[in-house]
Amino acid sequence: MKLLLIVLLCAGVYAEDYVLGPDSQPQVGVPKGTVTKFKLEPGKFYPGTPHNYAIYVPAQYDAAAKPVPVMIFLDGSGSLGNGQRVPVVFDNLIAKHELPPMIGIFVDPGVLPALSDQAQSRYERVFEYDSLSDRYSRFLLEELIPEVAKKYNLSKDPNHRALAGVSTGAVGAFAAAWNRPDQFHRVLSFIGTFVAMKGADAIPALIRRTEPKPIRIFLQAGKNDHILPTQLYGTFFAGSWPVNNQVMLEALESAGYDAKLVLGDEGHNMKHGAAILPDALRWLWRDYPAPILVKEPAGMSREGWDSRSKVYSQFSADKTWQKVGGTYKSVVTPVSGMNGSIYFSDTVANHIYKADATGTVSLFKEGAGALAFGPAGRLYVSQPGRKRIVSYGTSGDEKTVALGVEAVSIAVAANGVTYFAGPGIGYVDVSGKVHMVNTLGELAQPSAVAISPDQAMLIVADKQSRFSWSFQIAKDGAPVNGEPFFRLEMPESGWMSGAMGVTEDSIGQVYFATALGVQVCEANGRTAMILNAPEQFGAVSSVAFGGKDFDWLLVAQGGKLFRRPVKINGVAPWTAAKLPRPQL
Repeated sequence: MKLLLIVLLCAGVYAEDYVLGPDSQPQVGVPKGTVTKFKLEPGKFYPGTPHNYAIYVPAQYDAAAKPVPVMIFLDGSGSLGNGQRVPVVFDNLIAKHELPPMIGIFVDPGVLPALSDQAQSRYERVFEYDSLSDRYSRFLLEELIPEVAKKYNLSKDPNHRALAGVSTGAVGAFAAAWNRPDQFHRVLSFIGTFVAMKGADAIPALIRRTEPKPIRIFLQAGKNDHILPTQLYGTFFAGSWPVNNQVMLEALESAGYDAKLVLGDEGHNMKHGAAILPDALRWLWRDYPAPILVKEPAGMSREGWDSRSKVYSQFSADKTWQKVGGTYKSVVTPVSGMNGSIYFSDTVANHIYKADATGTVSLFKEGAGALAFGPAGRLYVSQPGRKRIVSYGTSGDEKTVALGVEAVSIAVAANGVTYFAGPGIGYVDVSGKVHMVNTLGELAQPSAVAISPDQAMLIVADKQSRFSWSFQIAKDGAPVNGEPFFRLEMPESGWMSGAMGVTEDSIGQVYFATALGVQVCEANGRTAMILNAPEQFGAVSSVAFGGKDFDWLLVAQGGKLFRRPVKINGVAPWTAAKLPRPQL
């Protein structure tokens, strides 16, 4: 009986007969585009490695007209072949006005040629496509697309650009759009390998945490992809490919993306994908040229919505970052005063600036450094070059807080105790005595400090490690019982978290300024949200709450100051506020 069951299951594995429909067949009277093959010489991203590519040009292309959309197919030769027939599909859908006339770029993964016939070549496909870094997107944007643009008038609008990939190539297509949503807004994924090969299994978790990006994605997968009747959970070491595509869809939908998954009965091949390619393209390009916009998840308005630590429970999709003032040589530690004015430092120019409620910026003081407000509305300034901490009253009167302190970040408790970071961490008691804290070498590179609203904990950001620290503040003001409490997400490229700033809100959530944007940890230490940086390039270097009611989030990036409204408040640093018990 058991043998019979296995035989029946095997017979039904590929029961569906997928055929190429009329839109994948050459049609009489339909204008046909041209396909020309080229070779891209080695560049800086994949040194020594050439790439073969082809360009599809629709019959309707007019070089003198406006720039045209472009769609890039990874594993391009397969897309051109008789199995998928992308140029034929393009011809038919463009003729029926179901796709805009567009340039197709079909690029193959590179192969580093061997130096002799006794040596093996290096095949770059997995390195190029499975990596989650921005290397491949930069290859497309800085090497391949500019080469094609020498011949054709390509649009630079991200709404006019799409990426497509098969298997590992689907990961490469999605990763390129994820890393550069300012350049690509549409992704077509066939039998995508979003599994644990080189980190793609982490993508769904990042999608759920990260503020949504303007990307539309069509997913296709096969129910029997690496599945056997005797191995129903997958034969591959990295996980189940159909299951992980479902996980991808659930993550995308939970975050509010425009996403669709179509499951077929095939295994790891393009029989099903090729059959539905015309419909997939129609869905991906529907409503063109209307732009693809970020929208809040539909579930937010439904009963049972779990709002815990969701980006749009605390921020609004239509209320994004606003620039405050001009562009400076640097912007360091923005802080908010009692009347809602924002103060920040330009350490390169050695100026402290003040921005009023209207955003008008004026010079407050010379002698820039890390800033923090303390009791009586005094502005504290760390001046590491002079190895001192001073404070200023609203009238500008100056007081020396401590000497011999070389701090890159400071935080002042409601009782006047001043905490600092870099190098090492320490504090200045109310008598002016400086104390250093022994962290046993576990804190690699302390870069920022903040005090919890209840004045009970000191948070210390570590610029190097993925872990930042929580210390309890003892009755004498000493930080004690330190732990690497907060686990941050790390950039795919590089070896440092880049945590440069930290603050805490009224319910105990901790905000870190990092290379990935603003990472928000629940009070229990888990990273729950990642806010996109105001600009595409450069790390967020500072974060704080500001405004009269502390309902704005302030960040610094690339010599600019930005603010964004928040649905939850921060707490004035010169007051103490009890925190709710954290969720576990």
